[in-house]
Amino acid sequence: MRLWSLHPSTLDRQGLVACWREALLAQAVLLGRTRGYTNHPQLQRFRDHPQPAAAIGAYLAGVHDESLVRGYRFDAGRIVHAPDATATPTAQDRVTPIEVTFGQLGFEWSHLRAKLFQRSPEFLETQTTIHDANGQLLPVHPLFTAVAGTIASWERV
Repeated sequence: MRLWSLHPSTLDRQGLVACWREALLAQAVLLGRTRGYTNHPQLQRFRDHPQPAAAIGAYLAGVHDESLVRGYRFDAGRIVHAPDATATPTAQDRVTPIEVTFGQLGFEWSHLRAKLFQRSPEFLETQTTIHDANGQLLPVHPLFTAVAGTIASWERV
């Protein structure tokens, strides 16, 4: 399971579809609807959120928004605690943001870049505005806000 902190626009087709499916699985785990993956480290930051169900709903909404940009048909009806679309324009404004460190974002970008190099080199070439190695500008998922720091303690390096 990988719940990317990077903006969904950085994911290729396979990555975006996998992210949607894995976030739906995470939602099921957080709502107690499955017995598997209950101790998965990727879920820690959602469990630590004051409203875990709303946080995963906002995460899914961010992935869904990117699917619409690409013309995909992800079923928003599967988001159990979907943010109120009439309240504010972004998922981040509706749910308390989760902090993600620049170190974590750099680690994820390195991990994603290796995957894209193997399966979607043409997509990787389109990601020219993404920086790293202290050049920052890594686009962040709307639920997250970037702060200084190293790789997250729950991450398996």
